[in-house]
Amino acid sequence: MAADLRVFAVEGIPEVRGGDDVGALIAGALERGARPLEDGDVVVIAQKIVSKAEGAVVELACVEPSPVADSWAATYRKDPRMVEVVLRESRRIVRMDRGILVAETRHGFVCANAGVDASNVAPGFVTVLPEDPDASAERARVALCSRSGRRVATIVADTFGRPWREGVVNVALGVAGLRPLDDWRGRTDPFGRTLQSTVIAIGDELSSAAAIVMGKTGGVPAAVVRGAAEWCGEGSGASLVRPAAMDLFR
Repeated sequence: MAADLRVFAVEGIPEVRGGDDVGALIAGALERGARPLEDGDVVVIAQKIVSKAEGAVVELACVEPSPVADSWAATYRKDPRMVEVVLRESRRIVRMDRGILVAETRHGFVCANAGVDASNVAPGFVTVLPEDPDASAERARVALCSRSGRRVATIVADTFGRPWREGVVNVALGVAGLRPLDDWRGRTDPFGRTLQSTVIAIGDELSSAAAIVMGKTGGVPAAVVRGAAEWCGEGSGASLVRPAAMDLFR
């Protein structure tokens, strides 16, 4: 078990534009802040800057809403262009009620608005989720390892709501160099009982820890979690998506 976890924000990352190397920008900010990476660090990166760097940005003026988007938007006083982008980014609509759109993305994530978001982006534009969050995490990891000379892991994280619970939390969309699930099945508790179903979502828990220091409006889109080296290894964010056959709510 990790005896001590430390989390600190990576400040000084400039505004990200299309074509930028996210890993290099984070590495540069760490160097300027004199906070060098250490072996086993986990760098958590906001999905928003990854989407910006990869061009996963949509100009609403260029979107022609479908009749479905027009009708639903009119009912709930939404922007039909935004609704249309959500529909295009969805593999399946899970819930479409009371002005709320919950969708399954092509990645298998189930979330509000299929991850389409207008916050922290110029007016008239929205971001969509990266095409392959695991590949995005790997590119950032390679850049950070090369620049720092350290073995680190990366997470591309986004904010999701949760059934039955108020508030939002950060979850891991893409992972590189990290085992995002910690399987405790087969271990025994202090009373000798064998654990039957406990699998801890380490990727999500580290993402949520990072979100506390990153905030939402302060322009701090990355954080470092130190002390998590025991979970470094091979893994992917895709492994955090529960298979449909095991999901009681699909």
